[in-house]
Amino acid sequence: MKSMNEASNRYEIPAEQEVVAISDWLVAQALAGTPISEVVQGLCERAESIGVPLIRVNLATSTLHPMFEAFSVTWDRDAGIREERYPHGQSETEMFLHSPYHLLLTTGRNELRIVIGADGAEHEFGIVRDLKERGGTDYYVATTGYSEKALDRRSHDGMVMSWATDRPGGFSPWQIAVIKRIQSRFAVAVKMATREQTATNVLAAYLGLEPANRVMEGQIRLGDFEAIPAVIWYSDLRQSTDMADRWPIAAFIEALNAYFEATAGAVLAHGGEVLRFVGDAVLAIFPVREQGGAPDAARKAFDAARDSLDRMEALNQERIDRSEEPLAFGLALHEGNVMFGNIGVPDRVEFSVVGPAANEACRLEGLTKELSEPIVASAEFARYLPIGWRSLGRHALRGIGGEMEVFAPNEET
Repeated sequence: MKSMNEASNRYEIPAEQEVVAISDWLVAQALAGTPISEVVQGLCERAESIGVPLIRVNLATSTLHPMFEAFSVTWDRDAGIREERYPHGQSETEMFLHSPYHLLLTTGRNELRIVIGADGAEHEFGIVRDLKERGGTDYYVATTGYSEKALDRRSHDGMVMSWATDRPGGFSPWQIAVIKRIQSRFAVAVKMATREQTATNVLAAYLGLEPANRVMEGQIRLGDFEAIPAVIWYSDLRQSTDMADRWPIAAFIEALNAYFEATAGAVLAHGGEVLRFVGDAVLAIFPVREQGGAPDAARKAFDAARDSLDRMEALNQERIDRSEEPLAFGLALHEGNVMFGNIGVPDRVEFSVVGPAANEACRLEGLTKELSEPIVASAEFARYLPIGWRSLGRHALRGIGGEMEVFAPNEET
């Protein structure tokens, strides 16, 4: 392969085998599951090595994710590689609505080329102005769909890619031909990567990240279980039945999701796994890892508990300012071995935890109402976190034999 310096000074048409070599390399990367950002960088380097001088290349494609609608990878000759994810609603911003990508996606055009410096309204695009300041001479952007109707206004199931050069006079005809050829091959790698990532995104959204990874690795059959030690989190919204009866459904759903953001959101922020939303309850775990062990898992869970109380306090202040009723929840923290895996029926399984420790955590949370404490913990949990606990005595748990000593954190803690 020729050096970058050689490539920047030669513009003759490359040999067929050089273009084929890039195509073969792209297929190999697709099969190997190489991260898209690495493929973009390698692609740009190889394109330059065969005489296609570049200063900037950008790839953008849609994704199926609960928080993001698209992601992009940008290679810049000076700045290197940059990845970005765009939250839902980004496609309605002024920046996107006045971009070349929006023009292609809404007009049905497959490509757009701007020779920088020429007259015309299309030169008002912000990206073109930026490239002109850098000495850019040509900007070429094209769409590649993943299916026959891939790039319609509703699905945008495909990718958009732009290429920019500072070669005097812009891209030559054969350079544009090479770009079109390798972009179609590159689209195969992007499609494979995004399809796999979409599967992981969807599973993670509905199962949690750790269960999603296990399912993707093949733990999918009914009865696939593993015994693991974990800190167990079980929280429940107070007075939810009464609120559901009295409030308009939209107001109740809004409040329910706000409560989940305060509790499940705190769990995720501190490294836990949310496994189930049981009505208005949150079942989560902090797996005990080899590094740090149970004390580390207990610390993360307790930090998440304090965070959830802070979040709920801020939420309730907003609700009071709007003359809305405040919310409250109870939380139990427990530690023990759980069975982590699939339950259900063969054609409808659910990834969750079962076992005595999980049942004890659920029953333990019920004591928060009786004891008027927002957070209670078992002795099994408290022993790993010497922060100053108040013993609330020994209590029988409904449906569970024997009694458990229950603790609450000191107010100063």
